[in-house]
Amino acid sequence: MRARRALRAYAELVRAPAAATVPGDVLAGALASGRGPGPRTLGLAGSSVCLYWAGMALNDWADRELDAAERPERPLPSGRIRPGAALAAAAGLTAAGLGLAALAGGRRTVLRRTLPLAAAVWAYDLGAKQTPLGPAVMAAARALDVLHGTGPGPARPALGPATAIGAHTLALTRLSRHEVAGAPPHEVALTLVSSAVAAAAGLARADATARPGGLRAAAGGTARTAQTAALVVYAAGYGPALVRAVRHPAAPEVRRAVGAGIHALLPLQASLAARAGAPGLAVPLAAALPLVRSLARKVSST
Repeated sequence: MRARRALRAYAELVRAPAAATVPGDVLAGALASGRGPGPRTLGLAGSSVCLYWAGMALNDWADRELDAAERPERPLPSGRIRPGAALAAAAGLTAAGLGLAALAGGRRTVLRRTLPLAAAVWAYDLGAKQTPLGPAVMAAARALDVLHGTGPGPARPALGPATAIGAHTLALTRLSRHEVAGAPPHEVALTLVSSAVAAAAGLARADATARPGGLRAAAGGTARTAQTAALVVYAAGYGPALVRAVRHPAAPEVRRAVGAGIHALLPLQASLAARAGAPGLAVPLAAALPLVRSLARKVSST
């Protein structure tokens, strides 16, 4: 029972279910750059998950005094995890993320992709979060996560998907600052507009040019269908929560909208996978949404 309680406490610390939204970033970047979902891409996805969990643990360590007043149920203020243990977890997960990236992509990937991503995560939690630049730094971290999927290759092909994920994250992070006290209606409206911008980026023409000969048209049609379906799921899951928050921007509705926005990354990533000409990979990304929502009922994503 003690081990089970400790495991649950650490799952809450790192927001374990929310990490399911991370591999899709890496996959979108890999596909855009012509890389497939092979062992190296999976290794980079594992690296990104470790860095995400490190950021969550570091977030709670940095916010432990504020959480004591605003969220006393969290693992640190409730006494279930000691501050030193949370900081050690953040450091250990960061080291694991760097190690996995080195195995999957080599030194060049670590220097060009993983270290900037890790630096953005630590910079956000240890300083930028409390400044006006906080949402921009978080958006940059998520965009860098997409570029992480390109490995040692050029980043340019993945800039479109990175921009879409970054736009979604920027507004979502701004909104998350109002989870405790509620949000001004214009802030929620801005998030709604930004989500439309991100969806528009996901509607860009699917790239089926890698398919040979007569398969191109069929592949392109399938990819466009998959894109549209994924974006319908994105809008249906995220849009209503934002509309409710616009109408009633109190803290509970804002928290629900933020949770919906975190989960909406999955169908957005699915649309980007289809855009890159891989509709078959878009399906499991979108299909993971119900499972992630179910897990979030047990361990909060925010």
